[in-house]
Formats: sequence, structure tokens, C-alpha cells
Amino acid sequence: KRRNGLLKKAFELSVLCDAEVALIIFSPRGKLYEFSNCSMQDTIERYRKHVKDTQVHRKLSDENIQQLKTEAANMVKKIELLETAKRRLLGEGLGSCTIEELQEIEQQLERSVSNVRARKNQVFKEQIEQLKDKEKQLVAENSKLSEKCGLKPWQVSREQEKNTQYEEATPVSDVETELFIGLPETRTKRFPPRS
Repeated sequence: KRRNGLLKKAFELSVLCDAEVALIIFSPRGKLYEFSNCSMQDTIERYRKHVKDTQVHRKLSDENIQQLKTEAANMVKKIELLETAKRRLLGEGLGSCTIEELQEIEQQLERSVSNVRARKNQVFKEQIEQLKDKEKQLVAENSKLSEKCGLKPWQVSREQEKNTQYEEATPVSDVETELFIGLPETRTKRFPPRS
């Protein structure tokens, strides 16, 4: 009854699930009973191929895991070496260094300082060029504003000279107490430079 029940269930599974089912039963006396909705031999071959592929995949996975572990260990060693080199460049942990290692560290530091200075000079040059460009823009803008105010360029430069002389001669005061309404150039005309 149990054997027939198993065979019936295998048949039902193959029909209900549209699955490839193979069932092999050996009785206690060694008699063989089997059920297969396809060829039993094909199903067994398919099973063997699947098991073999799984084992190969598992073997590859194990090899990959081992390779990853090796790579991770190498990376840890490299990180430790880099950390040691960094500490030495910062002047820490130099007690165990040989004279050759110390000379190498010194040369490395000199190269680093040289690179930093070169980069700093380059940045200064770039900033100077930017400031020169800005100066040109401001001079052009100043000329346009002077033309709008009705002043000629040579008048603007003379007014600027007078203002500069007046500012140099006038003592610096923190508080301005004088009220003035009008254009800036008329104000400087009212107050000539003091001698």
C-alpha cells in the first residue's frame, strides 16, 4: 500500500506540477520498483550532470574564496607598509631605521618639498595673472564710468593723483563727522591738499 501510495503521489506530482519525476524503490527483499513520466535513463543523466555542475561550481567558488582571501591578506600587508612609510615621513618610528633608510626618507622629503614649492609658485603665477586681468577690467570699467561722468581720461588720472596726495597729507581719522552731498570730484575740489 505504501509503495503504491508513493508511486501514485509521484504520478500526481508529475501531472500537477508539470515536472520531470523519477522514483526508484527497492523493497526489503531487493526487488526494484520505479516510476518515471519521461525516460528513466534521461532523468538520471540529467541528475548526474546537475550534480557534477554543482560540484564544479562549488569548487570554483572555493577557489575564488581562497583567491580573495590571499588578495585580502596581500592588501593588508601593503596597507601596513604604507602606514609605516607614512609614519616615517612624519618623523615617527624612526628608531628601527638604518642609515640607508633614513637617507632615502630624507631624499623623499626633499622631493616632496620641491614639488610643493613648484606647485605653490605655479598657483602664485596663476593668481598674479588673474589679478592683472581683473586690473585691466577695472581700468576699462573706470574709463567707461569717467566718460559717462564727462571726464576725459587725463582728467581722471589728475584727479586720482590729487586724491592720493590729499589722502597722504590728511591725518587718518577713524570717524568721519562731515556731511557732503554731491559728486566725489567736487568734494576734493572744495578741500585742496594741505601743505
